Amino acid sequence: MKTPITELLGIEHPILLPGMSWISTPELVAAVSNAGGLGILATGPLNKEETRAAIAKIRSLTDKPFGIGATLMMPGAVDNAKVALEEKVPVINFSLGKGDWIVKAAHEYGGKVIATVVTEKHAKSAEKMGADALLVTGHEAAAHGGDVTSLVLIPAISSKVSIPVIATGGFADGRGLLAALALGADAIAMGSRFATSKESPLHQTTKDAVVERDENQTIYGNNFDGLYARVMKTPASVKAMKKPISFIKAALLSVKAAKIAKMPVATVLAGLVVQFDKIRLLSLFGAATEKIQAATVDGDLTTGVQFIGQTQGLIDDQPSVQEIVDRTIAQAQARTAEIQNLF
Repeated sequence: MKTPITELLGIEHPILLPGMSWISTPELVAAVSNAGGLGILATGPLNKEETRAAIAKIRSLTDKPFGIGATLMMPGAVDNAKVALEEKVPVINFSLGKGDWIVKAAHEYGGKVIATVVTEKHAKSAEKMGADALLVTGHEAAAHGGDVTSLVLIPAISSKVSIPVIATGGFADGRGLLAALALGADAIAMGSRFATSKESPLHQTTKDAVVERDENQTIYGNNFDGLYARVMKTPASVKAMKKPISFIKAALLSVKAAKIAKMPVATVLAGLVVQFDKIRLLSLFGAATEKIQAATVDGDLTTGVQFIGQTQGLIDDQPSVQEIVDRTIAQAQARTAEIQNLF
């Protein structure tokens, strides 16, 4: 299958693995790239030395194109993006920040840049700064999706930009791929689907929980890590989403957040007074990190919280990455023929 995304990124299939912390590891990234898609490394949990080592590991496992992700508002993300540029990684995916400097540096060595967006305003801004493609994240997505569902968001944005669009949020099979293409996208990213593959490092207990649950068993809110996010519905996540953080709790959590960000505690606490919203977000991020890691790495859904999309309801097995990609393409082809017969 050829689309503007396959041509742009030099891949066989218009299917991507987004960067998911503790899940999109070198092994899973390489597996997706080897299957003909594009794997994107999650650098959120990594420092710059670990990012460099992860890039080297990916290159030892595949000679196909791959990418790295950088959530620019998070601690350490800028350093990790700079490492990716130094290593001349083929694709860099940035989000939650201004990435014009990434675009400029990547284009100097022929790299491609994908900007993650959830609104038309941010899509146009990313296009203006020179991004090569957009990862458009709908309301159905795991973690930080937008307020608008993919059914509306994808055509709304794709009709107003001239660069390729990758749809994510609600896509887990060939039906989704075909639907995304019909809506104006040029590829899909399937986070939750690849997270439950054989090669995924997601804890087996959590994988099994995804298979057992349906599309109704997720919740969406902004009281967990400070941003609107979708997580698996469990007693722990319901409690975590229940109410906004107080000033006192933000102050207490700031100590933990300061350590993660490698900032002086006194500086963070002083900033809390004049920049409550920003420090609150950092505090929530610090507190959420342990809960996400508990669910993802340790399989603890009693105290941990797992990011998951509404495609949870479409996932009923745990095949290999290659099987997922092959099935997705075959299903899209078969469904295309069925639809053509309707006309």
